[in-house]
Order: sequence, then structure tokens, then C-alpha cells
Amino acid sequence: MRSRSVVLETAILGLLNSAPLHGYELRKRLNLLLGSFRAFSYGTLYPALKSLVARGLIETTEREAPAPTGRASGTRQAGAKSSGKAPLTGRRGRIVYRLTADGKEHLQTVLASSGPAAWEDENFDVRFAFFAQTDAETRIRILEGRRTRLTERLEAVRESAARTRERLDEYTLELQRHGLEQVEREVRWLDGLITTERDRALGRARDHSAGVHDAPAPRNKERG
Repeated sequence: MRSRSVVLETAILGLLNSAPLHGYELRKRLNLLLGSFRAFSYGTLYPALKSLVARGLIETTEREAPAPTGRASGTRQAGAKSSGKAPLTGRRGRIVYRLTADGKEHLQTVLASSGPAAWEDENFDVRFAFFAQTDAETRIRILEGRRTRLTERLEAVRESAARTRERLDEYTLELQRHGLEQVEREVRWLDGLITTERDRALGRARDHSAGVHDAPAPRNKERG
């Protein structure tokens, strides 16, 4: 339960690091980011927001709602006049959430971590979603850790399949094969990502080296 809470908090902070958001928009982006299979309800989201506010990692402000426009607005105004009541001009604002300085610092600490927790099924998707905000070395460590974990899992599943193949029915075997293919596909995907990250790092190192070598040597001042 605590792990799921941490995942949600990281996702919230990562999204708010890009721009302040009100609760409804934040929920939509969370569902888009994490997928419908891990959709968060308001009952889960708002306690997490309340906790982050209490800890000083995010803060709230009120944004004025847009004025009603079009036929509906005119109809309401006309109805108010015909009834003798003053038209309703007040608009209820929306609560907007944004990161504090402490929240930014906390997020950077989380995104700089690359221990085993970042590789696990529960956390990896969220950490990967914010790779654009993560430094290159940390990205590579997380990808390599994830690949190592999946490779170990793959070997364990293969050994188990070899031992139990004769005792399983065709549908269980098919499900087992499907699981193996999923893990193998993710390992290949990780291999490609790791290669890309390493190539980029090598390219940056070469560019930096070339820039150092091409820089003009400092001129010594002549002593008079």
C-alpha cells in the first residue's frame, strides 16, 4: 500500500513540475500517463494531494473560472431579468496545485535515485515516464537494473516451464508461453533503450572532448 502511495505521489509531483494543474486536469493526465489499467479515482487522488500540501511539497491557489459564453449564457441572463432577479455574475474558482521549492527539491531527489525500488513493476512505469526530467546516468542505471531483474525472472520461468511442461494442460502451457514472450519482448525493448542511451552518452563525451581540444590555447601576456 505504501509503495502505491509513493508511486502516485511521484506521478503528481512530476506532472506539476511541468505546470500547475487543477485536480480534474491532474487526474486526466495521471490516467493518460499511467494508463487506464492503473487509473486513479478521486478517492485516491485527493488524499494524496492533501498529504503533499501538508508536507509543504505542493501548494494551492485559486484560479477564476472562465466566464460563460454563447447562447447558454444569454439564456441565463435573460431568464434572470425576466424573473426580476439580478443576473449571477460570480464564478466559482478552481483550486490549482503547484510545486513548492521543497517539492521541486524532493522530486529531484526521487528522480536521482536508481536503487532496486526503481526497477520493480510497481515503480518502473512512473520512473520511465519522467525520464525526460532524469539525468542520463540515472536513466542507464535504472534500465540496466530493470533488464537484470527481468532476465533473472525469465530464467526462473523457463526452468519452471521445463520441469512442469508434461504435467500442464494445453491452455496453461499457452498462458505460460504468452508470459514468457511478454518478458522476452520487454528485455529486447530494454536492450534497444540501453544502446540508445549509451550511444547518446558516447556522443556527448566526444562532443565535449572535441570542444576541449578545439578551444584556443590561452595567450600568455608578455612581460614588459
